[in-house]
Amino acid sequence: MAVCARLCGVGPARGCRRREAQGAQRQEGPADSEPDTDAEEERIEGARLGQEEAPGPAAAAQAPLSLLELPPELLVQIFGFLPGTDLPSLAQVCSTFRHILRTDTIWRRRCREEYGVCENLRKLEITGVSCRDVYAKRINPRVKSGRFMKILPDYEHMEYRDVYTCLLHRYRHILGLWQPDIGPYGGLLNVVVDGFFIIGWMYLPPHDPHVDDPMRFKPLFRIHLMERKSATVECMYGHKGPHNGHIQIVKKDEFSTKCNQTDHHRMSGGRQEEFRTWLREEWGRTLEDIFHEHMQELILMKFIYTSQYDNCLTYRRIYLPPSNADDLLKPGLFKGTYGSHGLEIVMLSFHGKKAKGTKITGDPNIPAGQQTVEIDLAHPIQLPDIENLCNFNELSRIVLEVQEQVRREQQEEEEGQDKEEGRSRQGDSQQVEQPVQRDDAEAEGTEAAGVAATQESALTLQPFVLPVGVISRNKDYPRTCRMCFYGTGLIAGHGFTSPERTPGIFILFDDDRFGFIWLELKSFSLYSRIKVSFQNAEAPSREAFDEMLKNIQLMTT
Repeated sequence: MAVCARLCGVGPARGCRRREAQGAQRQEGPADSEPDTDAEEERIEGARLGQEEAPGPAAAAQAPLSLLELPPELLVQIFGFLPGTDLPSLAQVCSTFRHILRTDTIWRRRCREEYGVCENLRKLEITGVSCRDVYAKRINPRVKSGRFMKILPDYEHMEYRDVYTCLLHRYRHILGLWQPDIGPYGGLLNVVVDGFFIIGWMYLPPHDPHVDDPMRFKPLFRIHLMERKSATVECMYGHKGPHNGHIQIVKKDEFSTKCNQTDHHRMSGGRQEEFRTWLREEWGRTLEDIFHEHMQELILMKFIYTSQYDNCLTYRRIYLPPSNADDLLKPGLFKGTYGSHGLEIVMLSFHGKKAKGTKITGDPNIPAGQQTVEIDLAHPIQLPDIENLCNFNELSRIVLEVQEQVRREQQEEEEGQDKEEGRSRQGDSQQVEQPVQRDDAEAEGTEAAGVAATQESALTLQPFVLPVGVISRNKDYPRTCRMCFYGTGLIAGHGFTSPERTPGIFILFDDDRFGFIWLELKSFSLYSRIKVSFQNAEAPSREAFDEMLKNIQLMTT
Protein backbone atom coordinates (compact mmCIF):
# COMPACT_ATOMS: atom_id res chain seq x y z
CA MET A 1 0.00 0.00 0.00
CA ALA A 2 2.89 2.36 0.73
CA VAL A 3 4.22 1.87 -2.79
CA CYS A 4 0.75 2.49 -4.23
CA ALA A 5 0.49 5.74 -2.31
CA ARG A 6 3.80 6.98 -3.76
CA LEU A 7 3.01 6.12 -7.33
CA CYS A 8 -0.62 7.15 -7.57
CA GLY A 9 -1.45 10.00 -9.92
CA VAL A 10 -3.46 13.13 -9.20
CA GLY A 11 -7.11 13.66 -10.19
CA PRO A 12 -10.11 11.39 -10.74
CA ALA A 13 -9.23 10.66 -14.35
CA ARG A 14 -5.99 8.91 -13.43
CA GLY A 15 -6.01 5.51 -11.75
CA CYS A 16 -3.45 3.62 -9.77
CA ARG A 17 -0.58 2.61 -12.05
CA ARG A 18 0.16 -0.37 -9.86
CA ARG A 19 -3.40 -1.74 -10.19
CA GLU A 20 -3.21 -1.26 -13.96
CA ALA A 21 0.03 -3.27 -14.08
CA GLN A 22 -1.50 -6.01 -11.97
CA GLY A 23 -4.58 -6.20 -14.24
CA ALA A 24 -2.38 -6.55 -17.30
CA GLN A 25 -0.47 -9.40 -15.68
CA ARG A 26 -3.69 -11.26 -14.77
CA GLN A 27 -4.83 -11.12 -18.39
CA GLU A 28 -1.57 -12.68 -19.56
CA GLY A 29 -2.00 -15.68 -17.31
CA PRO A 30 -1.56 -17.04 -13.81
CA ALA A 31 2.12 -17.74 -14.34
CA ASP A 32 2.83 -14.05 -14.94
CA SER A 33 0.77 -12.75 -12.06
CA GLU A 34 2.31 -11.60 -8.85
CA PRO A 35 1.15 -12.45 -5.32
CA ASP A 36 -1.27 -10.19 -3.49
CA THR A 37 1.29 -9.53 -0.79
CA ASP A 38 3.34 -6.33 -1.46
CA ALA A 39 7.09 -6.84 -1.36
CA GLU A 40 7.46 -3.50 0.42
CA GLU A 41 4.95 -4.56 3.07
CA GLU A 42 6.77 -7.89 3.51
CA ARG A 43 10.05 -6.10 4.05
CA ILE A 44 8.55 -3.75 6.64
CA GLU A 45 6.78 -6.67 8.41
CA GLY A 46 9.96 -8.74 8.36
CA ALA A 47 11.97 -5.89 9.83
CA ARG A 48 9.35 -5.54 12.56
CA LEU A 49 9.74 -9.23 13.47
CA GLY A 50 13.52 -9.00 13.46
CA GLN A 51 13.85 -10.76 10.09
CA GLU A 52 15.79 -8.29 8.02
CA GLU A 53 15.41 -8.89 4.33
CA ALA A 54 16.79 -6.99 1.37
CA PRO A 55 14.11 -5.43 -0.88
CA GLY A 56 13.35 -7.40 -3.97
CA PRO A 57 14.13 -6.19 -7.48
CA ALA A 58 10.45 -5.54 -8.19
CA ALA A 59 10.15 -3.04 -5.32
CA ALA A 60 13.36 -1.28 -6.36
CA ALA A 61 12.13 -0.97 -9.91
CA GLN A 62 8.82 0.56 -8.80
CA ALA A 63 10.38 3.31 -6.60
CA PRO A 64 10.36 6.87 -8.10
CA LEU A 65 13.58 7.50 -9.97
CA SER A 66 13.14 11.28 -10.60
CA LEU A 67 11.24 14.33 -9.37
CA LEU A 68 9.02 14.16 -12.44
CA GLU A 69 7.32 11.08 -11.02
CA LEU A 70 6.19 12.94 -7.88
CA PRO A 71 2.71 14.47 -7.67
CA PRO A 72 2.56 18.18 -8.67
CA GLU A 73 1.31 19.31 -5.25
CA LEU A 74 4.34 17.66 -3.64
CA LEU A 75 6.65 19.43 -6.09
CA VAL A 76 4.99 22.73 -5.15
CA GLN A 77 5.87 22.08 -1.51
CA ILE A 78 9.46 21.14 -2.37
CA PHE A 79 10.04 24.11 -4.68
CA GLY A 80 8.60 26.43 -2.02
CA PHE A 81 11.59 25.66 0.23
CA LEU A 82 14.14 26.76 -2.39
CA PRO A 83 15.54 30.32 -2.47
CA GLY A 84 13.77 32.54 -4.96
CA THR A 85 17.03 33.20 -6.79
CA ASP A 86 17.27 29.47 -7.69
CA LEU A 87 13.78 29.15 -9.13
CA PRO A 88 14.48 30.72 -12.57
CA SER A 89 17.24 28.16 -13.17
CA LEU A 90 14.91 25.39 -12.07
CA ALA A 91 12.29 26.56 -14.58
CA GLN A 92 14.76 25.95 -17.40
CA VAL A 93 15.02 22.22 -16.59
CA CYS A 94 11.83 21.17 -18.37
CA SER A 95 8.35 22.35 -19.30
CA THR A 96 6.82 20.48 -16.33
CA PHE A 97 8.94 22.39 -13.80
CA ARG A 98 8.26 25.64 -15.64
CA HIS A 99 4.53 25.01 -15.46
CA ILE A 100 4.66 24.14 -11.73
CA LEU A 101 6.72 27.27 -10.94
CA ARG A 102 3.82 29.38 -12.19
CA THR A 103 1.99 28.40 -9.01
CA ASP A 104 1.60 31.59 -6.95
CA THR A 105 1.84 29.67 -3.67
CA ILE A 106 5.55 29.15 -4.22
CA TRP A 107 6.27 32.83 -4.79
CA ARG A 108 4.01 33.93 -1.95
CA ARG A 109 6.10 31.81 0.41
CA ARG A 110 9.34 33.28 -0.93
CA CYS A 111 7.99 36.84 -0.52
CA ARG A 112 6.98 36.10 3.06
CA GLU A 113 10.11 34.25 4.19
CA GLU A 114 12.75 36.31 2.38
CA TYR A 115 11.23 39.80 2.61
CA GLY A 116 8.60 39.60 5.35
CA VAL A 117 5.64 40.33 3.09
CA CYS A 118 2.31 40.03 4.90
CA GLU A 119 0.52 36.71 4.31
CA ASN A 120 -2.88 38.20 3.56
CA LEU A 121 -2.11 41.05 1.20
CA ARG A 122 -5.34 41.20 -0.73
CA LYS A 123 -7.82 41.33 2.17
CA LEU A 124 -6.34 43.09 5.17
CA GLU A 125 -9.41 43.09 7.39
CA ILE A 126 -8.13 45.16 10.30
CA THR A 127 -10.59 47.98 9.74
CA GLY A 128 -12.86 46.36 7.18
CA VAL A 129 -11.11 47.89 4.15
CA SER A 130 -8.52 46.68 1.66
CA CYS A 131 -4.81 46.99 2.38
CA ARG A 132 -4.34 49.78 -0.17
CA ASP A 133 -6.95 51.89 1.64
CA VAL A 134 -5.18 51.34 4.96
CA TYR A 135 -1.86 52.23 3.37
CA ALA A 136 -3.19 55.43 1.81
CA LYS A 137 -4.62 56.61 5.13
CA ARG A 138 -1.36 55.84 6.92
CA ILE A 139 0.80 57.68 4.40
CA ASN A 140 -1.11 60.95 4.61
CA PRO A 141 -4.04 61.01 7.05
CA ARG A 142 -4.92 64.58 6.08
CA VAL A 143 -5.81 63.57 2.53
CA LYS A 144 -8.86 61.44 1.79
CA SER A 145 -8.02 57.95 0.67
CA GLY A 146 -10.19 58.38 -2.41
CA ARG A 147 -7.59 60.69 -3.89
CA PHE A 148 -4.98 57.98 -3.60
CA MET A 149 -7.36 55.31 -4.89
CA LYS A 150 -7.39 57.02 -8.29
CA ILE A 151 -3.65 56.72 -8.77
CA LEU A 152 -2.95 53.40 -7.03
CA PRO A 153 -3.33 50.29 -9.23
CA ASP A 154 -5.77 47.48 -8.60
CA TYR A 155 -3.90 44.74 -6.73
CA GLU A 156 -6.70 42.20 -6.69
CA HIS A 157 -5.10 40.22 -9.50
CA MET A 158 -1.45 40.89 -8.67
CA GLU A 159 0.75 37.81 -8.77
CA TYR A 160 3.39 37.15 -6.14
CA ARG A 161 5.81 36.05 -8.82
CA ASP A 162 5.74 39.55 -10.32
CA VAL A 163 6.09 41.12 -6.87
CA TYR A 164 9.14 38.98 -6.16
CA THR A 165 10.92 39.28 -9.51
CA CYS A 166 10.03 42.84 -10.56
CA LEU A 167 9.99 44.58 -7.16
CA LEU A 168 11.55 42.78 -4.20
CA HIS A 169 14.47 41.05 -5.90
CA ARG A 170 15.24 43.99 -8.17
CA TYR A 171 15.49 46.51 -5.31
CA ARG A 172 16.80 44.16 -2.61
CA HIS A 173 20.10 46.06 -2.39
CA ILE A 174 18.48 49.23 -1.03
CA LEU A 175 16.77 47.58 1.96
CA GLY A 176 18.25 48.56 5.33
CA LEU A 177 19.67 51.67 7.03
CA TRP A 178 21.22 54.57 5.12
CA GLN A 179 22.74 57.98 5.79
CA PRO A 180 21.85 60.70 3.29
CA ASP A 181 24.62 62.99 2.12
CA ILE A 182 23.18 66.34 3.24
CA GLY A 183 26.39 68.15 4.09
CA PRO A 184 27.01 68.38 7.84
CA TYR A 185 23.42 67.49 8.77
CA GLY A 186 23.23 63.85 7.63
CA GLY A 187 20.14 61.84 8.53
CA LEU A 188 18.73 58.35 9.04
CA LEU A 189 16.80 56.55 6.29
CA ASN A 190 15.20 53.13 6.74
CA VAL A 191 14.11 51.30 3.56
CA VAL A 192 11.62 48.52 4.29
CA VAL A 193 9.12 46.24 2.56
CA ASP A 194 5.54 47.18 3.45
CA GLY A 195 2.95 45.03 1.69
CA PHE A 196 3.28 45.49 -2.06
CA PHE A 197 5.48 48.57 -1.47
CA ILE A 198 9.11 49.34 -0.78
CA ILE A 199 9.15 52.54 1.27
CA GLY A 200 11.99 54.82 2.32
CA TRP A 201 11.20 56.31 5.74
CA MET A 202 13.26 59.24 7.02
CA TYR A 203 13.53 59.02 10.82
CA LEU A 204 13.63 62.33 12.69
CA PRO A 205 14.40 62.97 16.38
CA PRO A 206 11.55 64.20 18.59
CA HIS A 207 11.14 67.89 19.14
CA ASP A 208 13.76 69.52 21.32
CA PRO A 209 14.29 68.96 24.23
CA HIS A 210 11.97 65.94 24.71
CA VAL A 211 14.66 63.30 24.28
CA ASP A 212 12.55 60.46 25.70
CA ASP A 213 9.74 60.93 23.16
CA PRO A 214 9.49 58.42 20.27
CA MET A 215 11.07 59.10 16.90
CA ARG A 216 9.15 60.83 14.14
CA PHE A 217 9.20 59.51 10.56
CA LYS A 218 7.97 60.52 7.15
CA PRO A 219 8.12 58.80 3.72
CA LEU A 220 10.60 60.12 1.16
CA PHE A 221 9.90 57.67 -1.66
CA ARG A 222 8.04 54.47 -2.46
CA ILE A 223 8.32 51.78 -5.12
CA HIS A 224 5.46 49.57 -6.30
CA LEU A 225 4.09 47.84 -9.41
CA MET A 226 1.88 50.15 -11.45
CA GLU A 227 2.00 47.48 -14.13
CA ARG A 228 2.61 43.76 -13.68
CA LYS A 229 6.10 43.82 -15.18
CA SER A 230 7.27 47.32 -14.35
CA ALA A 231 8.11 48.91 -10.97
CA THR A 232 7.32 52.58 -10.48
CA VAL A 233 9.31 54.96 -8.24
CA GLU A 234 7.39 57.83 -6.67
CA CYS A 235 8.74 60.78 -4.69
CA MET A 236 6.79 61.49 -1.49
CA TYR A 237 8.46 64.81 -0.63
CA GLY A 238 6.21 67.83 -0.33
CA HIS A 239 2.52 68.21 0.42
CA LYS A 240 0.91 67.47 -2.96
CA GLY A 241 0.97 63.70 -2.85
CA PRO A 242 3.22 61.17 -4.61
CA HIS A 243 4.75 62.08 -7.97
CA ASN A 244 7.25 60.77 -10.49
CA GLY A 245 10.74 59.93 -9.22
CA HIS A 246 13.79 57.84 -10.06
CA ILE A 247 16.23 55.59 -8.16
CA GLN A 248 19.71 54.70 -9.34
CA ILE A 249 21.76 52.03 -7.56
CA VAL A 250 25.29 53.38 -7.90
CA LYS A 251 26.95 50.39 -6.23
CA LYS A 252 26.22 47.80 -3.56
CA ASP A 253 26.35 50.21 -0.60
CA GLU A 254 25.27 53.42 -2.31
CA PHE A 255 22.22 54.64 -4.23
CA SER A 256 20.64 57.94 -5.20
CA THR A 257 17.10 59.29 -5.62
CA LYS A 258 15.89 61.99 -7.97
CA CYS A 259 12.57 63.80 -8.21
CA ASN A 260 11.32 64.47 -11.73
CA GLN A 261 8.54 66.86 -10.65
CA THR A 262 10.03 69.34 -8.19
CA ASP A 263 7.06 71.68 -8.66
CA HIS A 264 5.19 69.33 -6.30
CA HIS A 265 7.56 70.47 -3.53
CA ARG A 266 6.63 74.11 -3.83
CA MET A 267 3.81 75.85 -1.95
CA SER A 268 1.47 78.54 -3.14
CA GLY A 269 2.66 80.92 -0.42
CA GLY A 270 6.26 80.82 -1.60
CA ARG A 271 9.38 80.25 0.46
CA GLN A 272 7.94 81.90 3.55
CA GLU A 273 5.09 79.41 3.75
CA GLU A 274 7.52 76.56 3.09
CA PHE A 275 9.78 77.77 5.90
CA ARG A 276 6.93 78.10 8.40
CA THR A 277 5.68 74.59 7.54
CA TRP A 278 9.18 73.12 7.79
CA LEU A 279 9.74 74.86 11.13
CA ARG A 280 6.54 73.44 12.63
CA GLU A 281 7.48 69.93 11.47
CA GLU A 282 11.19 70.13 12.37
CA TRP A 283 11.00 72.01 15.67
CA GLY A 284 7.32 71.96 16.64
CA ARG A 285 7.19 75.73 17.06
CA THR A 286 7.22 79.05 15.19
CA LEU A 287 10.18 81.37 14.74
CA GLU A 288 8.57 83.87 17.13
CA ASP A 289 8.70 81.25 19.89
CA ILE A 290 12.49 81.01 19.60
CA PHE A 291 13.94 84.03 21.36
CA HIS A 292 17.61 83.05 21.15
CA GLU A 293 19.09 84.94 18.19
CA HIS A 294 21.91 82.45 17.59
CA MET A 295 19.42 79.58 17.53
CA GLN A 296 17.30 81.44 14.96
CA GLU A 297 20.35 81.79 12.73
CA LEU A 298 21.15 78.09 13.00
CA ILE A 299 17.57 77.11 12.14
CA LEU A 300 17.38 79.42 9.14
CA MET A 301 20.77 78.19 7.93
CA LYS A 302 19.64 74.56 8.13
CA PHE A 303 16.45 75.27 6.17
CA ILE A 304 18.32 77.03 3.36
CA TYR A 305 20.95 74.30 3.18
CA THR A 306 18.68 71.24 3.32
CA SER A 307 16.11 72.65 0.87
CA GLN A 308 18.77 72.48 -1.84
CA TYR A 309 18.65 68.67 -1.61
CA ASP A 310 14.89 68.21 -2.10
CA ASN A 311 15.28 67.00 -5.71
CA CYS A 312 18.33 64.72 -5.56
CA LEU A 313 19.97 62.81 -2.71
CA THR A 314 22.74 60.22 -2.35
CA TYR A 315 22.60 57.59 0.42
CA ARG A 316 25.38 55.47 1.90
CA ARG A 317 24.74 52.30 3.87
CA ILE A 318 25.23 52.17 7.62
CA TYR A 319 25.11 49.19 9.98
CA LEU A 320 23.94 48.78 13.54
CA PRO A 321 26.90 48.16 15.89
CA PRO A 322 27.61 44.52 16.84
CA SER A 323 27.18 43.61 20.51
CA ASN A 324 29.06 41.39 22.96
CA ALA A 325 27.96 39.83 26.23
CA ASP A 326 30.48 41.89 28.25
CA ASP A 327 29.45 45.30 26.86
CA LEU A 328 28.63 47.98 29.41
CA LEU A 329 25.18 48.33 27.83
CA LYS A 330 23.60 47.27 24.58
CA PRO A 331 25.03 49.33 21.69
CA GLY A 332 22.71 51.01 19.22
CA LEU A 333 21.21 54.34 18.17
CA PHE A 334 20.45 57.11 20.67
CA LYS A 335 18.86 60.56 20.62
CA GLY A 336 20.97 63.26 22.28
CA THR A 337 20.62 66.94 23.22
CA TYR A 338 23.14 69.33 21.66
CA GLY A 339 22.30 72.79 22.93
CA SER A 340 21.12 75.24 20.29
CA HIS A 341 21.50 72.60 17.58
CA GLY A 342 18.57 70.61 19.01
CA LEU A 343 18.37 66.82 19.16
CA GLU A 344 20.72 64.66 17.11
CA ILE A 345 21.12 60.92 16.46
CA VAL A 346 24.25 59.19 17.78
CA MET A 347 25.45 55.61 17.31
CA LEU A 348 27.08 54.06 20.41
CA SER A 349 29.55 51.23 19.71
CA PHE A 350 32.15 49.36 21.78
CA HIS A 351 35.76 48.77 20.76
CA GLY A 352 37.62 46.88 23.46
CA LYS A 353 38.40 49.28 26.30
CA LYS A 354 36.81 52.19 24.42
CA ALA A 355 33.22 53.17 23.64
CA LYS A 356 32.55 55.59 20.81
CA GLY A 357 29.59 57.81 19.99
CA THR A 358 29.40 58.59 16.25
CA LYS A 359 27.04 61.21 14.88
CA ILE A 360 24.45 60.00 12.37
CA THR A 361 22.95 63.49 12.20
CA GLY A 362 25.14 66.53 12.78
CA ASP A 363 25.42 70.30 12.73
CA PRO A 364 27.75 72.96 11.24
CA ASN A 365 30.16 72.62 14.20
CA ILE A 366 30.47 68.82 14.44
CA PRO A 367 29.12 67.28 11.21
CA ALA A 368 27.50 63.89 10.79
CA GLY A 369 29.99 61.02 10.71
CA GLN A 370 32.35 62.48 13.31
CA GLN A 371 33.04 60.86 16.67
CA THR A 372 31.32 63.15 19.15
CA VAL A 373 32.32 61.36 22.40
CA GLU A 374 34.81 58.66 23.39
CA ILE A 375 34.58 56.81 26.71
CA ASP A 376 37.60 55.26 28.39
CA LEU A 377 36.17 52.16 30.07
CA ALA A 378 39.49 51.43 31.76
CA HIS A 379 39.21 54.59 33.91
CA PRO A 380 36.03 54.69 36.02
CA ILE A 381 35.33 57.79 38.11
CA GLN A 382 33.97 57.75 41.63
CA LEU A 383 31.58 60.66 42.12
CA PRO A 384 31.79 62.68 45.36
CA ASP A 385 28.85 63.02 47.69
CA ILE A 386 25.89 65.17 46.67
CA GLU A 387 27.12 68.30 48.47
CA ASN A 388 30.50 68.23 46.75
CA LEU A 389 28.99 67.09 43.44
CA CYS A 390 27.03 70.34 43.25
CA ASN A 391 30.38 72.14 43.17
CA PHE A 392 31.58 72.22 39.57
CA ASN A 393 35.17 72.93 40.58
CA GLU A 394 35.27 69.74 42.68
CA LEU A 395 33.99 67.60 39.80
CA SER A 396 36.39 69.31 37.41
CA ARG A 397 39.32 68.57 39.73
CA ILE A 398 38.47 64.85 39.81
CA VAL A 399 38.15 64.60 36.04
CA LEU A 400 41.39 66.53 35.38
CA GLU A 401 43.28 64.22 37.75
CA VAL A 402 42.09 61.22 35.74
CA GLN A 403 43.06 63.04 32.55
CA GLU A 404 46.60 63.53 33.85
CA GLN A 405 46.76 59.85 34.82
CA VAL A 406 45.67 58.82 31.32
CA ARG A 407 48.28 61.15 29.81
CA ARG A 408 51.06 59.59 31.94
CA GLU A 409 49.97 56.06 31.05
CA GLN A 410 49.96 56.88 27.35
CA GLN A 411 53.42 58.46 27.65
CA GLU A 412 54.81 55.41 29.48
CA GLU A 413 53.26 53.11 26.90
CA GLU A 414 54.86 55.07 24.05
CA GLU A 415 58.25 55.04 25.79
CA GLY A 416 57.93 51.30 26.40
CA GLN A 417 57.16 50.73 22.74
CA ASP A 418 60.19 52.80 21.71
CA LYS A 419 62.45 50.78 24.01
CA GLU A 420 60.98 47.55 22.72
CA GLU A 421 61.66 48.57 19.14
CA GLY A 422 65.22 49.54 20.03
CA ARG A 423 65.92 46.21 21.68
CA SER A 424 64.40 44.34 18.76
CA ARG A 425 66.71 46.14 16.38
CA GLN A 426 69.67 45.07 18.49
CA GLY A 427 68.58 41.43 18.26
CA ASP A 428 68.11 41.07 22.02
CA SER A 429 64.69 39.45 21.68
CA GLN A 430 65.33 36.67 24.22
CA GLN A 431 66.01 39.11 27.06
CA VAL A 432 62.90 41.07 26.18
CA GLU A 433 60.56 38.08 26.15
CA GLN A 434 60.27 37.51 29.93
CA PRO A 435 59.65 41.14 31.04
CA VAL A 436 57.03 41.53 28.33
CA GLN A 437 55.17 38.46 29.54
CA ARG A 438 55.36 39.63 33.14
CA ASP A 439 54.04 43.06 32.22
CA ASP A 440 51.16 41.49 30.31
CA ALA A 441 50.27 39.30 33.31
CA GLU A 442 50.30 42.31 35.61
CA ALA A 443 48.17 44.28 33.18
CA GLU A 444 45.67 41.45 32.90
CA GLY A 445 45.46 41.16 36.68
CA THR A 446 44.91 44.90 37.05
CA GLU A 447 42.30 44.88 34.29
CA ALA A 448 40.44 41.92 35.85
CA ALA A 449 40.42 43.66 39.22
CA GLY A 450 39.10 46.84 37.58
CA VAL A 451 36.32 44.96 35.77
CA ALA A 452 35.29 43.17 38.99
CA ALA A 453 35.18 46.47 40.87
CA THR A 454 33.16 48.07 38.07
CA GLN A 455 30.62 45.23 38.01
CA GLU A 456 30.28 45.39 41.78
CA SER A 457 29.70 49.14 41.75
CA ALA A 458 27.12 48.77 38.96
CA LEU A 459 24.85 46.80 41.30
CA THR A 460 24.30 49.81 43.55
CA LEU A 461 22.79 53.09 42.38
CA GLN A 462 24.33 56.34 43.54
CA PRO A 463 22.64 59.75 43.69
CA PHE A 464 23.39 62.18 40.89
CA VAL A 465 22.78 65.88 40.34
CA LEU A 466 24.27 68.32 37.87
CA PRO A 467 26.80 70.74 39.31
CA VAL A 468 25.76 74.36 39.64
CA GLY A 469 26.53 76.26 36.43
CA VAL A 470 26.25 73.30 34.06
CA ILE A 471 23.72 74.01 31.30
CA SER A 472 21.19 71.34 30.36
CA ARG A 473 18.47 71.55 27.70
CA ASN A 474 16.49 68.83 29.47
CA LYS A 475 15.92 69.37 33.19
CA ASP A 476 14.16 66.02 33.53
CA TYR A 477 17.31 63.89 33.77
CA PRO A 478 17.63 60.87 36.11
CA ARG A 479 18.68 61.59 39.70
CA THR A 480 20.52 58.27 40.16
CA CYS A 481 23.25 56.64 38.10
CA ARG A 482 25.07 53.30 37.96
CA MET A 483 28.65 54.33 37.20
CA CYS A 484 30.78 57.00 35.59
CA PHE A 485 33.84 56.93 33.32
CA TYR A 486 36.39 59.39 32.05
CA GLY A 487 35.85 60.45 28.45
CA THR A 488 36.56 63.09 25.84
CA GLY A 489 34.17 65.14 23.73
CA LEU A 490 34.82 66.70 20.33
CA ILE A 491 34.27 70.46 20.01
CA ALA A 492 34.98 72.73 17.04
CA GLY A 493 34.18 76.10 15.56
CA HIS A 494 31.63 76.76 12.84
CA GLY A 495 32.47 74.78 9.73
CA PHE A 496 34.35 72.15 11.75
CA THR A 497 37.28 74.49 12.27
CA SER A 498 39.96 73.89 14.95
CA PRO A 499 38.49 70.59 16.21
CA GLU A 500 39.85 69.30 19.53
CA ARG A 501 39.00 66.65 22.10
CA THR A 502 38.27 68.03 25.56
CA PRO A 503 37.83 66.13 28.87
CA GLY A 504 34.43 65.15 30.17
CA ILE A 505 32.59 62.56 32.21
CA PHE A 506 30.31 59.78 30.96
CA ILE A 507 27.36 58.95 33.24
CA LEU A 508 25.48 55.66 32.81
CA PHE A 509 21.94 56.01 34.15
CA ASP A 510 20.32 52.74 33.00
CA ASP A 511 20.18 50.39 30.02
CA ASP A 512 18.52 53.01 27.80
CA ARG A 513 19.96 56.36 28.97
CA PHE A 514 23.35 57.93 29.54
CA GLY A 515 24.76 61.43 29.78
CA PHE A 516 27.96 63.38 29.11
CA ILE A 517 29.26 66.50 30.85
CA TRP A 518 31.48 68.70 28.68
CA LEU A 519 33.82 70.40 31.16
CA GLU A 520 35.06 73.14 28.86
CA LEU A 521 31.56 74.04 27.66
CA LYS A 522 29.95 73.53 31.08
CA SER A 523 27.21 71.69 29.21
CA PHE A 524 25.31 68.43 29.75
CA SER A 525 23.98 66.14 26.97
CA LEU A 526 21.32 63.53 27.75
CA TYR A 527 20.99 60.50 25.45
CA SER A 528 18.00 58.15 25.17
CA ARG A 529 17.83 54.91 23.19
CA ILE A 530 15.93 54.74 19.89
CA LYS A 531 13.56 51.82 20.43
CA VAL A 532 12.90 50.85 16.83
CA SER A 533 13.48 47.37 15.38
CA PHE A 534 15.41 48.02 12.18
CA GLN A 535 15.62 45.14 9.70
CA ASN A 536 18.42 44.36 7.22
CA ALA A 537 20.76 46.54 9.32
CA GLU A 538 23.14 44.00 10.86
CA ALA A 539 26.81 44.25 9.88
CA PRO A 540 28.10 41.14 8.04
CA SER A 541 31.27 41.25 10.19
CA ARG A 542 33.10 43.36 12.74
CA GLU A 543 35.55 44.42 10.04
CA ALA A 544 32.68 45.62 7.82
CA PHE A 545 31.29 47.75 10.66
CA ASP A 546 34.68 49.32 11.43
CA GLU A 547 35.17 50.06 7.74
CA MET A 548 31.74 51.71 7.61
CA LEU A 549 32.61 53.99 10.57
CA LYS A 550 35.86 54.95 8.88
CA ASN A 551 34.15 55.79 5.59
CA ILE A 552 31.40 58.00 7.03
CA GLN A 553 33.99 59.88 9.08
CA LEU A 554 36.19 60.50 6.05
CA MET A 555 33.22 61.90 4.10
CA THR A 556 32.88 64.89 6.45
CA THR A 557 36.53 65.43 7.37
